[in-house]
Formats: sequence, structure tokens, C-alpha cells
Amino acid sequence: MCKKLPIPIVETIKKRCSVRTYQDKELEPDVREMLQSYMDNLENPFGMQVKKYIIDKKLASEGEKLGTYGVIKGASTFMGISVPDKDLAHVAAGYEFENLILEATALGLGTVWLAATFNREGFASAMGVPKDELFPAISPVGYPAAKRSLTESLMRTAMRSSSRKEWNTLFYLDNFQTPLHKDESGDYAEPLEMLRLAPSDKNTQPWRVLKASNSYHFFVTYKSGISRGEEIIKRVDAGIALSHFHQTVLELGLKGCFKQTEPENIELPQNTYYITSWHA
Repeated sequence: MCKKLPIPIVETIKKRCSVRTYQDKELEPDVREMLQSYMDNLENPFGMQVKKYIIDKKLASEGEKLGTYGVIKGASTFMGISVPDKDLAHVAAGYEFENLILEATALGLGTVWLAATFNREGFASAMGVPKDELFPAISPVGYPAAKRSLTESLMRTAMRSSSRKEWNTLFYLDNFQTPLHKDESGDYAEPLEMLRLAPSDKNTQPWRVLKASNSYHFFVTYKSGISRGEEIIKRVDAGIALSHFHQTVLELGLKGCFKQTEPENIELPQNTYYITSWHA
């Protein structure tokens, strides 16, 4: 069973925001050491192995292009993850990497999930990612600049980065026609709210949650016909959301566990796919 991260969860989730513009400053040694310690102790509740990496851009071997297509300014340190190509491994990758990002946030560092806007081949080579594993995302990590770059400001506006979907479009009771209200979720109102605040690729927020009796069933939505790579990113997004939910549950001391028990006799909306369930 996973342990709660050694940080204040709800406070850190509310504090976390995507940072794309950094001070030209290396991580202080004690901060880097703490970050490495956090990386070494990460785990997930799905029984999947997730490999984590951290590299200083200046230490990359000659010939490896560690580019982010102009999206990231000033960062010199990057973290990454890789996993086997299995559905729950994708979810575990999102879960563990978001835990690491929250721990970096608690250290006063800036981060941002990058799934498409980085030179995957260059970073995979520099980080030593096995060729038979998926390498779904990286994140810069460093000290946020006092002012965002123009590129970052435009991106945040385009993606409406600070906005999130409302409860009645994400959470449901017994079926996908009946929205779940906060007062019907009892002790789980806060874990669900922290899930709602989770970041996702292009801020699409593809997760859906169905409450049935004392169980919460988690789903992910994506259009049919998307590429395998896009599908994987959606499942990674689901893992990010489950990080927020589960770590908040642990902080509140609520009892329960994850199990693969897809609910029967539930009419699923189009393009909605089961991930896992939490049984309280």
C-alpha cells in the first residue's frame, strides 16, 4: 500500500501551477539532494515499475539535442519517466510523476508536464531510457522567474490553464446521467475536488468519476481514432488525477483500496473507458 507523501498534500496541490519560465540558476545542492531522495522513494498503488530520471542539461553528451521547441526558458535541469507499454503502467507513470512534481512544488520549485513539446529522442538518449520502454513525459525543474515569457503567457491564455471543468461535468452518481453533488460525496468531497484541480495535456481534463454505493469508479475519455501515443497520454493524465485523489485520501486518513472492478450494467457515454476503482 502506498504511503502519503511527506508534504502537505491539499496545500501543495492548490499551490502547484505550470511554470515555463525559469531563473538561470542551478538547483542548490541540498535541494537537489532532497529531490533525488523523493525520486528514490516514489511508489504507486498499481504494482507497476516506473523509472525516473534527472539530468542537468549542461551534462548531456555532445550531439544530444535537449530541446523544448522554445516552450521552456531558462531551465537547466529536467526530470523524466519511462514505463513498459501496459495500460496500468501508463496510469502508474502519471501517478508517480505527479507525486514527484508535487514534492518539487513543496520545495519551492517550478515544474510543468511536457508530453509533446520536447525532443524525445535527445532526452531519451541523454537520460538512458531503455529503447523498449515508453517515454511519455518530462518536466523542467528549477526556480520560477519573476515574470513569465510572452510565449508562456500566450500558451496559458490559449489553454485556459487556470480554469477547470465544473463538478457536474466530471462526477456522477450511480449512472452517467445524474451529476454527483458535493454534499452527496461526504468525506470524499475534498479528494474529488483535488482531482478536479489536476493538470492534464492541453488542459483537457479527460477524467470522469462514477460513485456507486461506497465505491468510486474512474474513467478516461478520448475520441476514437486518435493515435496510440495520444491514447497513452490520456491514460497518463488519468494517473495524474489519481495521484491527487489518492494522496488527499491518505492525508485525510480515509480507508480503502484500489481494485480492478469495472461496474456492470452501466451505460457508458461514447468514448469513455474504464481505468480503476476505489473501494471505501
